[in-house]
Amino acid sequence: MQITLSLKKTIEQSANDYFEKSKKLRRKVDGCKEIIAKFQAQLATLEKKQKLEEERVSVEKPKRTLDWYEKFRWFRTSEGLLCIGGRDATTNEVVIKKHTDPNDVVFHTEMSGSPFFVLKTEGKTPNEASLQEAADATATFSRAWKLDLPSAEVFSVNPSQVSKQAPSGEYMSKGSFMITGKRTNHRATVNCATGSLDGKIMSGPVSAISANCKDYFVIKQGKGKPSDCAKKIAKKLGADVDDVLRTLPAGGCEIEARP
Repeated sequence: MQITLSLKKTIEQSANDYFEKSKKLRRKVDGCKEIIAKFQAQLATLEKKQKLEEERVSVEKPKRTLDWYEKFRWFRTSEGLLCIGGRDATTNEVVIKKHTDPNDVVFHTEMSGSPFFVLKTEGKTPNEASLQEAADATATFSRAWKLDLPSAEVFSVNPSQVSKQAPSGEYMSKGSFMITGKRTNHRATVNCATGSLDGKIMSGPVSAISANCKDYFVIKQGKGKPSDCAKKIAKKLGADVDDVLRTLPAGGCEIEARP
């Protein structure tokens, strides 16, 4: 600390001047502490009120009952057909065994851990856009997303070509199926968007989501946390964070800026 002494004053006078200045500064510090303590108390009160309000809203707005297909990966194609896919081995099993009808189309890739997607045709002949969107979804929710691949080979078959009957001496594990007969190959693009349709959050190919959802976000592969993306999307769509998170591809992602 540097102290300036006046030649016109004695050392005792200068010391007394500094002593008086220190007392004034101490009083100012004490005043600042009182103001800080006051604002901290006000902040604590506001945070308490906010928490109570959030709890009140949470009680008033019960969780929405999910439709059966929301237990899986799902979206509506651009022509309105429902497409569902497995999240893991167990749901792959359920999708194929319980929710696949004879006229549906089954999609899969040769990648380990790939989901099975089923295009629900409802007895109609799906157009090329729906078939491509189902193929793209199969690629997007496969390991291709984590591996940062732009595309993947996907094939489609009739449900009658899918079975649990393994070759003699082999065992078919949960979520795995034997595919027989001719396959239709698709060059699928890894692409994804998330939007709200009638209050339900769905993720799928950009063409499908943009055709069905007024408000949607394009998601791209990246190093960001899915939870961070989910929070941003949920805030904009007025949705539950968990509902958004469960629809996103497994792996890092980022929200792509839209023009």
